[in-house]
Amino acid sequence: MAKGECLLSTKYKHYTDEQKETARQTDIAALLMSQDETLKKAGSEYEWYDGGQKITIRGNLWYNQYEQEGGDAIDFVRRFYNKDYTEAVDFLLGGFQGTLIRSEPIEKKPKEPFVLPKRNYNMDRVFAYLIHQRGIDRDVLYSFVHHRMIYESKNKHNAVFVGYDADRIPRHAHKRGTGSESTYKGNAPNGVPEYSFHWHGRSKYICLFEAPIDMLSFISMHKSHWQEHSYAAACSVSDRVLFQMMKDNPNIEEVFLCLDNDEPGHKATKRISDKLFLMGTKCTILLPKGKDWNEDLLAMREAEESEVSEQCQTSQLLS
Repeated sequence: MAKGECLLSTKYKHYTDEQKETARQTDIAALLMSQDETLKKAGSEYEWYDGGQKITIRGNLWYNQYEQEGGDAIDFVRRFYNKDYTEAVDFLLGGFQGTLIRSEPIEKKPKEPFVLPKRNYNMDRVFAYLIHQRGIDRDVLYSFVHHRMIYESKNKHNAVFVGYDADRIPRHAHKRGTGSESTYKGNAPNGVPEYSFHWHGRSKYICLFEAPIDMLSFISMHKSHWQEHSYAAACSVSDRVLFQMMKDNPNIEEVFLCLDNDEPGHKATKRISDKLFLMGTKCTILLPKGKDWNEDLLAMREAEESEVSEQCQTSQLLS
């Protein structure tokens, strides 16, 4: 037997359907508690943090909204305990200290239709927030508002960033709090990640961002002929909207990855650039100087204001 065949045979292990289902139905919260992990109860679910990212847990299921991925208990152990399939199943069937609770199978409910948040009668708070607090260029903002891609929600006065499909049907909405102290951000339920906030241009270039505000910030800093190019905000670190846009727009030949300058952004950039390399698609990585592009934009605005102030002072001295 060849060496490779020997290694393969020692790795393979047969499990019955009952064993696989038993492992799959392991209660993930009970698993984490048995490992002395800290969880927070949130209604019928639990929240657990992997580094800085929140993982939502319900019975034997988990979901990471930021990366837009999830799965069952086997997937969880493979992802967060760095085990292969065989090691994960063995672990869940009892290869750890203690006995885990098995979750009752969760009945999957039919997915409800996607509905946009109700619109407010004006956009005063959104304009004030995006222009004055975030430094977004007025002309850039008005272009997206004109195309009904940004509006203010009625109840919470959030900024809503809408993503449409090829038939101009709304499929996704990202919400951002507009209060001076608000840190709220999240996606409306039942949206389709492939159609998150984006702009289709006719050139061969597309720029991918994590957040809509970063996308608007980048455009504000590079306004010249910006409408000709394509832009997308994943509203996460997913690549779904990127590949959907490349599918819908055959003109796209080169991708600029403009994700955040932090660990999740670096990991996502590496993952996506590797995919593009295998596809033979040209890829360029652009990193902001700060954590994200809005931080860079605000720094630029501050420098511009400082320069204007110095010019005014000089003019007064010479007059």
